[in-house]
Amino acid sequence: MQYSGANLINLERYPIHKEGPERTAILADVQEELARDGCAVLKGFLTPDGIAALTQEADSVAGKSHKSFSQTNAYFTQDDPNLPIDDPRRQFFDRSNAFIPADNFAKHNPLRSVHNFEGFDMFIQDCLQEEKFYRYADPLADVIINMADEGNGFPWHFDTNNFTVTLAIQNAEAGGAFEYAPGIRTGDENFEEVKRVLEGTSEKVTVLELEPGDLQLFRGRYSLHRVAPLKGDRPRYVAIFSYVEEPGMVGSVTRTEQLYGRTLPIHRERAGQRTDTYID
Repeated sequence: MQYSGANLINLERYPIHKEGPERTAILADVQEELARDGCAVLKGFLTPDGIAALTQEADSVAGKSHKSFSQTNAYFTQDDPNLPIDDPRRQFFDRSNAFIPADNFAKHNPLRSVHNFEGFDMFIQDCLQEEKFYRYADPLADVIINMADEGNGFPWHFDTNNFTVTLAIQNAEAGGAFEYAPGIRTGDENFEEVKRVLEGTSEKVTVLELEPGDLQLFRGRYSLHRVAPLKGDRPRYVAIFSYVEEPGMVGSVTRTEQLYGRTLPIHRERAGQRTDTYID
């Protein structure tokens, strides 16, 4: 079956491919949300048919997910005994999650039909107001689905990518709220506030409930965030579209192995080429 982003995206509500007052108004709202706390949500971005098609696709490749169970800190780094015991880099939490890598999603199937729809990238770039804006070049991670079952979740962490766009496909029966501390390390690591978030004493945490079909734009490189544990038999599916500030960027060898259970030659070829100085 051939799919079209025009049928999967709610273009009546979000005419992202057409210049005009409606698109301009949407951009203004999204830009205001992003400026306020680094997160914006477009409710009902998918049509009901779009939600159904992406859910069916996710179900069809769920068995190809990489499931991992480990302990990790917010930076995906190893323990450093030279640091104080209460340093956030020494705070480790159980991580149980699963990612379906990008190479499982065919070009003309629903997920990539949304991603490749005319005007999608430009709309996201206009929302973020970024001059340096590129698709993540990682063949395992440019567009993926995060899958989580009961008891799973994702503890507090920072994203490797500067800009992350997520699309809620299916919720678990309960749990799975998205929690984040907006812009907590803009400019510096801000370890003291990170520590308070991990301890549950920070007043900077926002709790967000996403519904199937919602599109979220998030600056996860700078905002500490997590997915709360899930309950029930139904898996949670969230598609992740990743954008970065430099062309040709891919994940590190270590982090790619952690998240997807394998690496490709490109990860080793481009190791150490990041341009920022954050510790992950």
